[in-house]
Amino acid sequence: MDWNIMFFANSVLLGLGLAMDAFSVSLANGLHEPKMKTGRMCAMAGIFAAFQYIMPMIGWFCVHTIAHYFSVFEKFIPWIALILLCYIGISMIKEAKECEEEEGCSAVSVGFGGLIVQGIATSIDALSVGFTIADYNFLMAFTACMLIGIVTFFICFAGIELGKKFGTKLAGRASVFGGAILIFIGIEIFITGVF
Repeated sequence: MDWNIMFFANSVLLGLGLAMDAFSVSLANGLHEPKMKTGRMCAMAGIFAAFQYIMPMIGWFCVHTIAHYFSVFEKFIPWIALILLCYIGISMIKEAKECEEEEGCSAVSVGFGGLIVQGIATSIDALSVGFTIADYNFLMAFTACMLIGIVTFFICFAGIELGKKFGTKLAGRASVFGGAILIFIGIEIFITGVF
């Protein structure tokens, strides 16, 4: 692969495809926390972008070092994403139901640990992208992964903003809807990965 317009176009398109799960989770987070400040939105989108950058790089390193071990791990990726996203989704729904019982309860923001789990769950399938960029040298792989991360950041920021707008309108049901979205994404990743 050479440094040409196709390299950059492929990297951006790869970023768009990989960012869709993170976009959906960002939308759910915006629904869950409709009063989120811009700084937190940037941090949240940044976490998703960082994982979407890191995972393909790890995959690239695996191809160039321990590829035969990675192929064994690849079978577990859909299961890991399913378990993590369903756990977070069920927790959000449970929290929303508890808030309904306690009148006047406001939505609690997703903590740093929860964001890390979401970042891993939505980007773990990006590990396999390391195989698709295996013929790149280190600088090209770094650049491609950086473009994936940048695209993810902007898509996730837009997802959070969209979720916030709808979250304000949906009020108490937003967390239930956001949790259901996370569970659906987990099931979708699982079905796509296994079948």
